[in-house]
Amino acid sequence: MTGADQSGAGRRPFGARLAETITRLGGLCVGIDPHPALVEQWGLTDSAASLERFGLTVVDAAAGRVGIVKPQVALFERFGSSGLAALERVIAAARSAGLLVIADAKRGDIGSTNAGYAAAWLAAEAPLASDALTISPYLGVDALAPLVDVARAESAGLFVLAATSNPEAEALQSAIVAGGAVGDAQRERTAAESVADAVAGWNAAGDCGPASELGSFGIVFGATHAPVSRGLDIRETPGTLPLLVPGFGAQGAQLGELDTLFPSARHRVVANVSRSVLRGGAEGLTDRIAEAVGELQA
Repeated sequence: MTGADQSGAGRRPFGARLAETITRLGGLCVGIDPHPALVEQWGLTDSAASLERFGLTVVDAAAGRVGIVKPQVALFERFGSSGLAALERVIAAARSAGLLVIADAKRGDIGSTNAGYAAAWLAAEAPLASDALTISPYLGVDALAPLVDVARAESAGLFVLAATSNPEAEALQSAIVAGGAVGDAQRERTAAESVADAVAGWNAAGDCGPASELGSFGIVFGATHAPVSRGLDIRETPGTLPLLVPGFGAQGAQLGELDTLFPSARHRVVANVSRSVLRGGAEGLTDRIAEAVGELQA
């Protein structure tokens, strides 16, 4: 199974596994986001044990219906070691069920610290080992090199924050950075464009298979700003660049608008839904996930 092959360097690159998953089950990703209000709505106490139960219930409902889940790490971390232990078990259960796991941790620091993050989240033997990790480039894209190196060695993936859906990021992500060479000319680029270009470069420099395949490194691009956000036009990015797209459902974007929002990019979009399917408790969860799958495929 795609997500259950956890042998690190012996498995296919993340991009190949992601492409196969999208082809087989579609690009819907179910967020595992145990917000306190949702936990209460599910009739659970706000505890690490409840978060584990919440997460395992989502895994059971998602398996076989979608191919990807995305645990929100911060919501488990708030319970310290017991919360992280619960997250370990949720991640392990998801991968054993054949799901690809994108750990939504948004890590990113200086190089030596990033090596620690890489060992924690991407190394095959790590308790929190996931198929891919979300990371932040805003301490410098080059500082992410240890994460890129470990991801390559472990056949794992990375999704780098580029044009996110939160309005607070507008000033930073649309800021003009040093121009990049285009032929003999120089042009100005936004920070979001610069990040996307760098990530596309990682794919081009790695052994990611034929040029038509998805790379193992992608960007986060909020659906509420598509197709153009912070100077980054998704239509101008390489067709091998995966897109992790939050903003569907509760944040306002509609799954049925995917082809309008991301023209000619369905094969590389991981469309995340969380609150829109998690609201209402465990009862009916499988039906809400199936409905979201139908909306995306329509």
